[in-house]
Amino acid sequence: MTERTKTRPLRAPGLVARLSRARPTRPGEIYGVPGQGNTLWLSALSIAFFFFVWWLVTAMGWVRPLFVPSPASIVMKFVEIWNNGFTGTPFIEHVLISTARVFGAFLLACVIGLPLGLAMGMSPVIRGIFDPPIEFYRPIPPLAYLPLMIIWFGIGEMSKILLIFLSVFAPVVLGARSGVRSAAIEQIHAAYSFGATRWQVMRHVIMPSALPEILTAMRIGIGFGWTTLVAAEMVAATQGLGYMVLSASQFLQTPVVILGIFIIAIIAFAFDLLMRFLERRLVPWKGRM
Repeated sequence: MTERTKTRPLRAPGLVARLSRARPTRPGEIYGVPGQGNTLWLSALSIAFFFFVWWLVTAMGWVRPLFVPSPASIVMKFVEIWNNGFTGTPFIEHVLISTARVFGAFLLACVIGLPLGLAMGMSPVIRGIFDPPIEFYRPIPPLAYLPLMIIWFGIGEMSKILLIFLSVFAPVVLGARSGVRSAAIEQIHAAYSFGATRWQVMRHVIMPSALPEILTAMRIGIGFGWTTLVAAEMVAATQGLGYMVLSASQFLQTPVVILGIFIIAIIAFAFDLLMRFLERRLVPWKGRM
């Protein structure tokens, strides 16, 4: 072998030295990306900046209070509604009724949608049967089939919960189906080769692989549920946060509208934080593979 054809040695000592001096990855950090602890300060600063700009705009009178009321007026309106209620109903009752509607529909969607999504991911026959109707109604806005819910089920609680259920059902089913497909076929074949039954493969191989997708689908689904709440409480509702927002908008009570929006956002965000906590506990390997 001539000198020209010889392979030159790799000049890697510098790279090795830099890698050896690199600090180890802390919990919550992946490949040098800052963890959650570092982003909490950024989130707090972002929220503080938002409220500061809101206060500045209203204090300087750049926008009329009818369009953007001041933060102080929102707090005063909250105290007033907390003490006196809204349209003769205590404020906490509005919150509990809307929460029961959303989470009742959410639990029903999970009980039916998760097994169906897992079955669709494992069986081509079941996927062929249920995939067309789910994909057909999924992109339709809930307001489009709200009249049908009223015609079929009346103006009671059934139509409201069913409307929210349909908005949550499709994301949950599709998330579970997608999670099944994330399981490595090599792991499934290896489990069968060791004598595992279909239920054992489902429990120990497919479910751990599908769980991250399922939890993400549940987070997305509950968001759709809160989005549909206002539409569900548009017709013949006398209680609930959506009713409170719609009723206040008819009388141009902007502070009540913004207050209702904030309460809905706070409840939804609290549930999202709970789902993130469950993700860290149940699927700690998510994002680290």
